[in-house]
Amino acid sequence: MLTLNNDCLASVTAVPDLFLEQYMPAANGEFVKVYLYLLKMGKDHQQDSTLSSMADFFSCTENDIIRALKYWEKQGLLSLSYTAGENGPTGIAFLPLVQKEESGILPTPESSISGPVVSSSAASAIPEPFTQTEPVPAGIPAHSVPSAAATEIPAMELSKAESKTEDAAPRHTPGNREELQHVLYVAQTYFGHLLSPTEIECIMFFYDDLHFSADLLEYLVEYCVSKGSTSIHYLKKVGLAWHESGICDVTSAKQETTTFNKHYYTILKAFGIRNRAPVEKEAELMDRWLNTYGFTIDLITEACQRTVSKIGQPSFQYAEGILSKWKEQGVRSMADVEHRDAEHQKRKKATTDQNTVRKTAPASNNRFNNFHQREYDYQKLEEQLLK
Repeated sequence: MLTLNNDCLASVTAVPDLFLEQYMPAANGEFVKVYLYLLKMGKDHQQDSTLSSMADFFSCTENDIIRALKYWEKQGLLSLSYTAGENGPTGIAFLPLVQKEESGILPTPESSISGPVVSSSAASAIPEPFTQTEPVPAGIPAHSVPSAAATEIPAMELSKAESKTEDAAPRHTPGNREELQHVLYVAQTYFGHLLSPTEIECIMFFYDDLHFSADLLEYLVEYCVSKGSTSIHYLKKVGLAWHESGICDVTSAKQETTTFNKHYYTILKAFGIRNRAPVEKEAELMDRWLNTYGFTIDLITEACQRTVSKIGQPSFQYAEGILSKWKEQGVRSMADVEHRDAEHQKRKKATTDQNTVRKTAPASNNRFNNFHQREYDYQKLEEQLLK
């Protein structure tokens, strides 16, 4: 049992119990620090804070501060305002904390994302809003991804995704929490475990920032599980690939996956593999051959057949060696392969002919065979010995 004593009542910042109980457990620790700091500034009525000063205070970047602000805005705790010509938020206002409904889907606080019910007791504990007066330095992106540290999405991939979604019109209403709640329930059912905060943040990123519809998200989860993977990292990779390809509905996604499934099984058949789906590593290599290298299915199956003929068993790594070499040599069709084979046979025949000539050629006069050989008359030698 712990006994807590607090005799230091001077300069106290009030933190609502509702925030500690329902919002803090699910949030990234850095985001919590930013929100608590905002409460302190609101209590002190500080009107001269800037994103730059906050970033210096926490020894982080201004983008990190913006990500935290946008996260709390999505949670309904803050309202951000913008000024024309500025790239970042120039005003921050606190909103009343709300009691999250018990959904029964995910028992942990981070999973409760359903519609809010206003709590008057919590609202009375909120400090007065403050407004940022100094302009934010140029170069700060106006649109950031929530909890980049939590979702572990590479910065380069996120920047590409953000650039495509900044000017795009949403395909659904971001405030439809019931729809998102159903998607989380479907993901939890397919994954077979309670979703972690990282998994929830990743799914929310696709729903809120990349504007994936609920149906498309459900199909994304279903597709990844059908490939034998319940990893959120694999889901993230496939989802970002769909976004880069401009897939925005289930029909387009099914067409894409059907095409790839057909190619996958054709390649597996060329290896002599049947009655199983490709594992994640095999799928990555096949995606590389089809997308990165841009080879036709005929070239890929030829490499697979040569692999089995050479080493007597299927090997994706050996086939990768063949295909990567073909890519370096500029092979783009079966005609190029046949031309390379013909050239190889010519060089092989020339080497064989040279070896044959060396074997049949007479001994040359070298330093071991460059003197006149002596000729003896053995009969005369015998007569001399008998005398």
